[in-house]
Amino acid sequence: MISDTLTKPSVETLTSQRLLPQELMQMQTLARAKRTRVVVTGLGAITPVGHTPEVFWQNLLAGQSGIGPVTLFDASRYKTRIAGEVKDFDVTRYGVDAKDARRMGRATLFALAAAKDALTDAGFPNGLQENERAGVLLGTALGGFVEAIEAHNLFLQKGPDRLSPFLAAVILPNMPSFYVAYQFRARGYNSTVVTACAAGTHAIGAAAEIIRRGDADIMLTGGTDAVISEIVFAAFGVMRAMSTRNDEPTRASRPFDKNRDGFVIGEGAAVLVLEKLEHALARGAKIYAEVLGYATNSDAYHFAAPDPQAIGATNVMRDALHNAGVTPDQVDYINAHGTSTPLNDAGETLAIKNVFGARAYQIPVSSTKSMIGHAMGAAGAFEAVACVMTLRDQKIHPTINYETPDPACDLDYVPNVARPAKVDIAVSNSFGLGGQNACLVLAKYK
Repeated sequence: MISDTLTKPSVETLTSQRLLPQELMQMQTLARAKRTRVVVTGLGAITPVGHTPEVFWQNLLAGQSGIGPVTLFDASRYKTRIAGEVKDFDVTRYGVDAKDARRMGRATLFALAAAKDALTDAGFPNGLQENERAGVLLGTALGGFVEAIEAHNLFLQKGPDRLSPFLAAVILPNMPSFYVAYQFRARGYNSTVVTACAAGTHAIGAAAEIIRRGDADIMLTGGTDAVISEIVFAAFGVMRAMSTRNDEPTRASRPFDKNRDGFVIGEGAAVLVLEKLEHALARGAKIYAEVLGYATNSDAYHFAAPDPQAIGATNVMRDALHNAGVTPDQVDYINAHGTSTPLNDAGETLAIKNVFGARAYQIPVSSTKSMIGHAMGAAGAFEAVACVMTLRDQKIHPTINYETPDPACDLDYVPNVARPAKVDIAVSNSFGLGGQNACLVLAKYK
């Protein structure tokens, strides 16, 4: 072993001393070509603008906003009184018994509904039949936190004996992943990603890697959150992070616009079925898109404010492209994190310029959050679905409410109107509180 170390040069030595950049790129491309390919074969989405991926997508293309006055609680005493709520949701339509539903949190119910549709779409209408090669990895920011606060209030008012014996199964953040596995009989890999606003993207990228390394053939993955509540509005309100454009809610979320004044909270869930390519082909599955790669990192800068130099956001995009074996000039579309906050939108714009240079001005960039708000742990999953649909239909949805250009945000944000475009490779960004970043690279399946 010692002699091997002394006589065999490392890959780093070879690449730094003997290979030209073009040769190094060819070497990396060949290495990635040998990797297990991972594809998307099913989609489910419960969103503020539709309860199916198709309705969600058509409303995005139409520039339809799902943001309106808060109805889930009395918001009259708050400076922000608007949100992207999921309306008319009935989980019993998805095979969940009403009695069982009362023992689950809202985020879990969203996840179950999205997973049911995704599995049916992928050709598994009867679930996964005790499959030990099928796993679940969902992202969430708060899980059952809202229900925990509500239970604590009940405890203070009426004492411990009035609490539900199922409370622990409601409030834990891993419960959506558990219930999805339980309901649909996925007996393989199971975990939960809790990286705030990056959780959905993080989960999808990590699920693809789980398949690549051989630990699963099928993964149910995505994100879910249900955070529209008094405590969350109070917390973000004192941070002055949310829009107060209450009189015109559909125009409140305006990413990259000069007059943006904060994000709008959303909710819901999106679930994707990922499969090993050979597994999908063997059963004749339809294939929406391919997951080429992803990356995650940390700003290590501030718990809420983005790094003014956008170092973390820059690096996570570069690392994701490297992981995918994609060069910057191959990217056709970027689905932005695009929260509608002054610092985030400017920082993401800077990061895109850092990665793509002059070509940044030629790449369409749009924000799904302009229409549905920021659904926290579900946001990246919604945006992944939007990217998959972009690759399928060769159309890019707009960033609505973009009216006044900002000198700090000077890219092509696909303002207000959808457009046709040739898109072979799409990048999806998510930057979470705590400086936790994730980036996903998706491609048209070939």
